[in-house]
Amino acid sequence: MGLRTSKFHRLVPRSKPLLPRHLDTTMKTRKFFGISLSIIIINLAAIMERADENLLPSVYKEVSEAFNAGPSDLGYLTFIRNFVQGLSSPLAGILVINHDRPTVLAMGTMCWALSTAAVGASQQFMQVAFWRAVNGFGLAIVIPALQSFIADSYLDDVRGAGFGFLNLVGTLGGIGGGVLATIMAGHEFWGIPGWRCAFVMMAALSALIGFLVFMFVVDPRRTSSIDRDTGGNTDRNDLIHKGNSSSASSLWLESWTAMKSVMRVQTFQVIVLQGVVGSLPWTAMVFFTMWFELIGFDHYSTAALLSLFAAGCALGSFFGGVIADRMSLIYPHSGRIMCAQFSASMGIPFSLFLLRVIPQSVSSYSIFATTLMLMGLTISWNATAVNGPMFAEVVPVKHRTMIYAFDRAFEGSFSSVAAPIVGIVTEKIYGYNKKSVDPVLGSAPEALALSKGLFSMMAVPFGLCCLFYTPLYWVFRRDRENARTASSKEQEMM
Repeated sequence: MGLRTSKFHRLVPRSKPLLPRHLDTTMKTRKFFGISLSIIIINLAAIMERADENLLPSVYKEVSEAFNAGPSDLGYLTFIRNFVQGLSSPLAGILVINHDRPTVLAMGTMCWALSTAAVGASQQFMQVAFWRAVNGFGLAIVIPALQSFIADSYLDDVRGAGFGFLNLVGTLGGIGGGVLATIMAGHEFWGIPGWRCAFVMMAALSALIGFLVFMFVVDPRRTSSIDRDTGGNTDRNDLIHKGNSSSASSLWLESWTAMKSVMRVQTFQVIVLQGVVGSLPWTAMVFFTMWFELIGFDHYSTAALLSLFAAGCALGSFFGGVIADRMSLIYPHSGRIMCAQFSASMGIPFSLFLLRVIPQSVSSYSIFATTLMLMGLTISWNATAVNGPMFAEVVPVKHRTMIYAFDRAFEGSFSSVAAPIVGIVTEKIYGYNKKSVDPVLGSAPEALALSKGLFSMMAVPFGLCCLFYTPLYWVFRRDRENARTASSKEQEMM
């Protein structure tokens, strides 16, 4: 049945599923509730990826005590991981040219699993820093491949919902990882600090998901190639062997051609520009856990507050994707852009109210909870409703991983400075003193200093992000038409 026959089928991934690698490709893979096993496992990988990202920020206070580190030191840990991730992201685009995405995803997942376990076992601050860099390398390989996998699996007019659902389930993983680490941090297990046990346990689960990806996920491009070339009877290993037989020089030539093609797209340039600024607040938010604990909230209350914020972001990203899909049908060339500007602009009043208006006291719990939920619902649209779907429409299909990889490269590299800047501003300008922090009760003056540092890295970047989306009203339509023409010519040649 065609995907356009009903609203239900429009939301079902368009890739025809295949069985695991060790089975014949002429047979069909199993489905669960009409969704292929590949899509289910890919979403599980997204869950673990987000859980891994949230682990360290959730135990900043405990890490600070274990290694005698202040906010600036903790900010450097986030900087190191994000910077390495940004620099390494183009490697994902190169790897996908000559290898199928499940293999690339499995490699990256195993890399981040190893580094996560190593962080939990580290005894010195520099060891933590090194393994956070390795963690960034693994995530650099995984995230662009995940995004292009989803882009290839959904049609244009429901791609926002597809990205939104990926972010929804990923955020659930982030909630789980953050809550797990925050709660475990307050206990010891077999004489080992709970935050270390959380890292080791999450690493084991990540390794398991990486194994499942390698064994059972089928790249939708392989499926479409098989169906187009031989009616579904070509052996998958033959296709992989054919790709592996290309010379190294041709691989790098093709990679260089893809890079130049992506970099020339003006829509890409504009979205990267806004992303460099717009990702700063999200990087700064890694200090939310520490901020609430400094106010005086215990581990359980802090975990609950951050879970509400994460749940709001998850629902917001999904419903934002659905709204943007509808808007793109009404306004094909500007609907998604309007959604992006609305979402970015909402970050300004919410940052002001959360960080500077609400009294910083444990008695403000209900106000914090309501604000965080509403904030998450409105500021989380851009990546899933706008950036991801628009990237998929302005380059040929074969360059999708490359455009997502370069987006992560630029955004990750520049946004990585936000966390250390927050730490430096908090300590040097607003007078944060790590020696004044009570391990149980926190410290009101230090909480106030951290909130001022956070506000400086959130309100202004949100405003600039909204402004920088404006040129897309003129360039997106042309880039999308050029990409469609190029894809049509490629299909005719094939």
